[in-house]
Amino acid sequence: MIVILRPDASEEQLQHLIKKTEALGLKAHVSRGVERTIIGFIGPEDVLRVTPLEVFPGVESVIPVLAPYKLVSREFKKEGSVIKLKENVSIGGQQIIVMAGPCSVENHTSLSAVAKQVKKAGATVLRGGAFKPRTSPYDFQGLGEEGLKYLKDVGDETGLATITEVMDPRNVELIGKYVDIYQIGARNMQNFSLLKELGMTNKPIMLKRGLSGTIKELLMSAEYILSKGNFNVILCERGIRTFETATRNTLDINAVAVVKQLTHLPMMIDPSHGTGYWNFVGAAAKAGVAAGCDGLMIEVHGNPEQALSDGAQSLLPEKFESLMSELRLVAQAVSRQI
Repeated sequence: MIVILRPDASEEQLQHLIKKTEALGLKAHVSRGVERTIIGFIGPEDVLRVTPLEVFPGVESVIPVLAPYKLVSREFKKEGSVIKLKENVSIGGQQIIVMAGPCSVENHTSLSAVAKQVKKAGATVLRGGAFKPRTSPYDFQGLGEEGLKYLKDVGDETGLATITEVMDPRNVELIGKYVDIYQIGARNMQNFSLLKELGMTNKPIMLKRGLSGTIKELLMSAEYILSKGNFNVILCERGIRTFETATRNTLDINAVAVVKQLTHLPMMIDPSHGTGYWNFVGAAAKAGVAAGCDGLMIEVHGNPEQALSDGAQSLLPEKFESLMSELRLVAQAVSRQI
């Protein structure tokens, strides 16, 4: 249920409404807009149906939310959310954010070198995996906390925000000490214990769509995080599993337009995982920008032939720099900037 307050509603009226509804077992989530304050109430449907919220002082209107996802919906918040990633770095506004770096953190030297190169080309976030979920248990699984320390050192050195994947609720606190943004990978989109644990943090979270996840399932997973109080969620399309074998996955460009219509949360794409081949990354990235995405995540490695993971889809730094120049032209054509 969505409650819209009158423009002249007082703070006392707001708190009175929250106190009364919480006594009924409802949980209130307040969104303060430029012109209106909106409250989303989550709780038992029977209570919501019989409680006359319209009679409370300061209430202008009450709107039922028809979608199963409440807090992520455009009904709850009409304007798009702008999420602060680091000082002077936000996503969801006019600027399209680019996250770039190696799939895995391999050592301090190579990470520092690629970080400086992607920053020079225009990236504002450094990506790198310290804990890697791999299909084979014999593949490189990441450096763990050592990799996190490298990420923090290089992030501090370059001024880039940092993002890494979290797979286990037990590692949430550890990872939060080192990086600016949590990433929930495709394989953990419906790891509900992890979603709820991250929902109790206040750091930005990038939630990737599952390998076979529907858009509705993606939004419901985001709802888990928001329902625990963390509204700093970024969605990411990274390709889904289809019958096509020419590419690693099928990048669903449709998802960008659909998600932007359904939710106020920012939407990114990952053309590296979406295609699986470095020579297709540029075309997919440009398509995502043209479709209206708010950010890109691109894998860049100084020597893809020797990469410990995902070398085939990683761009050389000079290729990334060239792509960034092309992306600026596409962004300009759709009244955005990179």
